[in-house]
Amino acid sequence: MNGLREALRTLPEAVFADLLESADAYLLVFDLPGVTEDTLDVTVTGGRLTIEARREKDVPDRFWFRDERRSLFLDVEVPLPPNAAGAETTARLESGVLEVTIPKASATVTDVAIEG
Repeated sequence: MNGLREALRTLPEAVFADLLESADAYLLVFDLPGVTEDTLDVTVTGGRLTIEARREKDVPDRFWFRDERRSLFLDVEVPLPPNAAGAETTARLESGVLEVTIPKASATVTDVAIEG
């Protein structure tokens, strides 16, 4: 989990993210105002979680940005902890808040039959 925690610390200041942990999962919460399901991609590949998001902003006629501090794009790639079951990751976006739940791999002991 240290790699995940460190990766989240390197996010731009404009990205607010929380990392929570329970006995059986990790929960990442990102505040992504203006992002919709159509402008968001979340993938898990090779032990890494990737989040690509785009905000769309409408500017009223006769106005333009004088000072823009919030990026229109977010491209985050963070390593998953060794005990993460990345293939079982789920995500939910509601009112600009993205919650990514990464289950922990089962620590169940399984007896393996030995063929002879």
